[in-house]
Amino acid sequence: MIPPPASANGSEAATITVRPYGNPLPLGFFSFGIGMALTAGAALGAIGGDQIRPLGVLLAVFVFPVQFLAAVMAFLARDTAAAAALGLFAASWAALGVLHIVAPAQSTSVAVGMFLSAFALMLLPLAVTGFLGKTLLGVVLSVSTLRAALAAAYQLGAPRAFELANGAAASLLVALACYAGTAFLVEDLRQRTVLPIRRRGEARRAIESDLGDQHARLPREPGVRKQL
Repeated sequence: MIPPPASANGSEAATITVRPYGNPLPLGFFSFGIGMALTAGAALGAIGGDQIRPLGVLLAVFVFPVQFLAAVMAFLARDTAAAAALGLFAASWAALGVLHIVAPAQSTSVAVGMFLSAFALMLLPLAVTGFLGKTLLGVVLSVSTLRAALAAAYQLGAPRAFELANGAAASLLVALACYAGTAFLVEDLRQRTVLPIRRRGEARRAIESDLGDQHARLPREPGVRKQL
């Protein structure tokens, strides 16, 4: 690589090219909503018996790759929080899908309970930081944390009521995902916020400020600076 030319004051100048990417959040939310609809069906008893294996196939073959693509695009678009959340959910769909395929008759599992407990714990900081930028994302992640905790409790031996509450939370997440996906989609199409997303801080400035302000700290961000 040829080093950049030195400026008049002796410092080095560099040109940074930012590639334009589409907003991956509508794809991420819509696929998330489909996964939650299947999860709600299983938790509420609408999907069971010999339908568990097809459920696993749908989670692993449809929901996982679509949400994984959204996670990759979110990383490329430099939205670390959204990418981390999408990546965690994408991998969880693959894991649970394969589990349903391999052991469709297994109703509860301590291993799955431990996994869901850890998953809920790791969602907590994402939910908190979500409220610092996009309140809507924080709400979705908070309900997701509660849902994962309810599912974990049932897998670890809690009464059936916890699984029904898990199904109710998953149903709520279907509605939230549909709204969130639509809100980000309409915002991208209209180039302005139409449905409330409740952006704040840097997330709000990213929409309202000019390009120069947004790229002022770009040289110090991950992927541009020399170390993470």
